[in-house]
Amino acid sequence: MTEVSLPDGFTPHYRKSPLTDPWEPIYSCVDDESVRLGMFIREPHCNGRGVLHGGLIAALSDNAMGHSCGEVIKNSGREIAGLVTISMTNDFVGSAKLGQWMEIVPRVVKAGGSIAFVECLVLADGEVISRGSASFKILS
Repeated sequence: MTEVSLPDGFTPHYRKSPLTDPWEPIYSCVDDESVRLGMFIREPHCNGRGVLHGGLIAALSDNAMGHSCGEVIKNSGREIAGLVTISMTNDFVGSAKLGQWMEIVPRVVKAGGSIAFVECLVLADGEVISRGSASFKILS
């Protein structure tokens, strides 16, 4: 099997979940403003037509956007107990195939006192395949 290299800054994702365990390996790149998620698309990530499943895109977008809100809030010096998704939308504008690198790039719009707003782009080999947005309840 050919060894592939990860994009700069990506390491195995630090937060495991029973939902995402079957999709491993998942990678993350954390900075002060976001938690980007990425993966090489494999067969378990695809639908019956052999393209990346929209449900996986939605679940990982929710994950990346929520973790990004948490990072921004933490880096502002605030303590929180967690975040809960209030609403989320995804617009699917392209597709991705086996072997491509899929990356979710979130941007926190505002992390207020009780609600945070965030958006993201989902890329496959650098091309936009989905756009998402969400709001999260900040738990104190």
